[in-house]
Amino acid sequence: MGSLIGFVITFGSMLGGYAALGGHISVLWQPWELVIICGAAIGIYLVGNSLKTVKDTGKALVEAITGAIPKRADYLSVLEVLYALMRELRSKGRNDVEKHIEDPESSEIFQRVPKVANNPEMRAFICDYFRLIIVGNARTHEVEALMDEEIQTIARERLKPYLALYSIAEAFPALGIVAAVLGVIKAMGAIDQSPQILGGLIGAALVGTFAGIFISYGIVNPMAQKIKSVRERQLAPYVIIKQSLLAFMNGAVPQIALEYGRKTIPSSERPTIDEVENEVISMATSSSSAKPAAERVRGAA
Repeated sequence: MGSLIGFVITFGSMLGGYAALGGHISVLWQPWELVIICGAAIGIYLVGNSLKTVKDTGKALVEAITGAIPKRADYLSVLEVLYALMRELRSKGRNDVEKHIEDPESSEIFQRVPKVANNPEMRAFICDYFRLIIVGNARTHEVEALMDEEIQTIARERLKPYLALYSIAEAFPALGIVAAVLGVIKAMGAIDQSPQILGGLIGAALVGTFAGIFISYGIVNPMAQKIKSVRERQLAPYVIIKQSLLAFMNGAVPQIALEYGRKTIPSSERPTIDEVENEVISMATSSSSAKPAAERVRGAA
């Protein structure tokens, strides 16, 4: 919504100011100049990027426009899975936890939290490092270095659309000049025409320079920056997982380990200690205590 409002203000200010100065809006409509600029930009973008990046750019644009950043409920979901697994490992041992991380798609812990279960990348991240904890030979600082490296790798993958769009944004002013030069060449070919016709051709050529600069700094660059902001916010759950597991490896009880992770959540979305207690710890405890009762009922039947 914020992006839409921003573009309305941008276009309204530009066109409104131009009209207030006495300019004719129709003069700015030069579709073939836009075909030259945008067509060349799209072609360059396809040449310089893989098909995967091109597809991911479309997804990233939708995320940027809709503001698809983790919300408080998403953070609570991550904390709930971490707490359940840490509690299981601390109270029951490695064998009971191993079945959850080896087959997360059938795990009751993961299935209880669809937001994590339906995210294969995050689910694999959690399972991989719990697997290292179960092995028991990995040192905390080694696991921390490995986590940092993997998070950086994920960040590089997630930010490819930003880097690709940023590169194209930098190229748009030059492409606008190319379109303007082609327009001037056309105008020079009509040098024998009346000043009114020649002036119109030169004006149309200059629209190319304007369009290239405006598309770069008024549309593509802001969207690239928005993609970067959104994608970086999407990495926050991985930092939560990292800090919680490192604290747990250093001997913290699950409740305290969650607090290490909770502190890394952005303040605007950070749940309170009471919310974590009521919506994560209490729910996980009640779910685990309800399971034996259900088993006893089935056994009696």
